[in-house]
Amino acid sequence: MRIVVALGGNALLQRGEALSADNQAHNLAIAARALVPVFSAGHQVILTHGNGPQVGLLAARSEQAAETPPTLDMLDAETAGMIGYALAQSLRNAIGNSREIVTLLSEVVVDPQDPAFAMPTKPIGCVYPEAEVAGIRARHGWPLARDGKGWRRVVPSPKPVEILGLGAIRLLVEHDVIVICLGGGGIPVIRDSDGQIHGTEAVIDKDRASAMLASELKADWLLMLTDVDAVYAGWGTVQARAIRTISVRELAHHSFEAGSMAPKMEATAAFVTATGGQAGIGRLQDASSILEGSAGTRVSFT
Repeated sequence: MRIVVALGGNALLQRGEALSADNQAHNLAIAARALVPVFSAGHQVILTHGNGPQVGLLAARSEQAAETPPTLDMLDAETAGMIGYALAQSLRNAIGNSREIVTLLSEVVVDPQDPAFAMPTKPIGCVYPEAEVAGIRARHGWPLARDGKGWRRVVPSPKPVEILGLGAIRLLVEHDVIVICLGGGGIPVIRDSDGQIHGTEAVIDKDRASAMLASELKADWLLMLTDVDAVYAGWGTVQARAIRTISVRELAHHSFEAGSMAPKMEATAAFVTATGGQAGIGRLQDASSILEGSAGTRVSFT
C-alpha cells in the first residue's frame, strides 16, 4: 500500500518537555522504532511532520538577535531541513540499509488573497503565562491567542493550493524510496502576476497539506499520528467515548475542538472523499495497529 504518515508535534516533543536537541533526538528514535513494522511490511511510505515549537522558538530568538529577522518562510525552510535531517537519521538507525531515505524541502503555493492573511489563527512556538503576554506583544508586536491555560503566538495559515516538486516525490515513491517532505506543512510561497515565485509570511497547516499530498499521490491511506489514542466524541466531558470507525457522512453529526482535532478530521474527510481511500488517527506507537484496525480511529467513505 501507499501510505502518507503525518507525524504530529509529539514525534519531536512531548507535552511539557523542554525544546532541546536531546529531547527531540530521544522522541525521534521512539517514532522511528514505532514505524518499523510499517516499513517492514513493504509499504510505500511518505512522511510529513509538524514544526510549530521549532519555528516559534527560532522566530523568538531571531527577533532578539537580528536587526532584520528572517521571514517565516525562511524559518519554515530552516526547521524542515533540521527536523528532516534528524528524522532521516533516526529512521536509518532503526531500519538499517534496507530502504533508501530522502528528505526534501517542499514549497507549497498559497493564494495571497486568502482570508487567513488578515486573520492569523495558527499557534506556533512556546506557551506563555498570562503575566508575560503584554510584554511579548510590546516587544515583538505579535498577535497572541489563548492556548489551554497559556498563550501562544498566532500567524496566518492559508490553505495550500499547489505542492511544487510533486513529480519528484511521486518518482521517488514509485522507486520505493521513503520520502520525508512537507515539513511543517511546507514552505509557503506565492506566485506574482508574472508567474514568479516568492516566499510569504505564513505557516501551512500540516494536516491539510498532508491530505492534499495523499490525494495527489493517490495514496491508499492517510495516517495521522498524534498523542491521543483515538478521536473522541464528547472530548473533555464525562460522556467522552472513543470513536473507532466513522464515515465521512457521520462526521457531519460531530463537532471537534477547533485548534486540535477539527483540522485533522477535516483533512481526513477531504482525503477520503477525494480518493475513496482510508484514513486513521491515533497514537504514534499504534501506527501498525491502526492500519490493522485494532487501534485508533478509522475514517472511511461509507
